[in-house]
Amino acid sequence: MLIRNPVADVFNAFVDPGTITKFWLESATGPLVKGARVVWRFMVPGAEETVIVTALEDQQRIAFDWSNGMGVTLTFAKKGDRATRVAVEVTGFHGSEAEDQVVTTTEGFSIVLCDLKTLLETGHSANLVKDKAELIAQSL
Repeated sequence: MLIRNPVADVFNAFVDPGTITKFWLESATGPLVKGARVVWRFMVPGAEETVIVTALEDQQRIAFDWSNGMGVTLTFAKKGDRATRVAVEVTGFHGSEAEDQVVTTTEGFSIVLCDLKTLLETGHSANLVKDKAELIAQSL
C-alpha cells in the first residue's frame, strides 16, 4: 500500500496504541517494542490476541508472532519526499484450513491498510475495520 505520509508517521501508527486504536484495534496494552508482549483487543467482540514483538527496526520493519504460530512482518520504505510503501507478509499457515486462512488474512490486512491510508491522508478513519467487525459480529 502506498500511503502519502512520511515513513515515521506510518511506522508509528502501528507502534503507538493511541494511533493503532484509531484504525485497527479497540485497545492495546502498550506500544510495540522489541520483545514486548502486547494484548490487542480487536473491534470484533471477544476477539483478543497477545502478540510477541520479535523484531523492530525503527521506520523499517516490525515483526510479531500470533499465539497460533503465525508470524507477521510489516515493512516500510520511503517513496519520494512524503510517501511510504508499507507491505505485510504473513507466514505459518497450516492444516486443512490454510487456504481459508490466507484469504481471510489477505482481506483483513487489506482493510486495515486502506483504513490506515485514509486516516493518515485525510485525518479521519473511514471506519472500514469497524464496519467489517460489525459484519463479523452479526454473523456469529
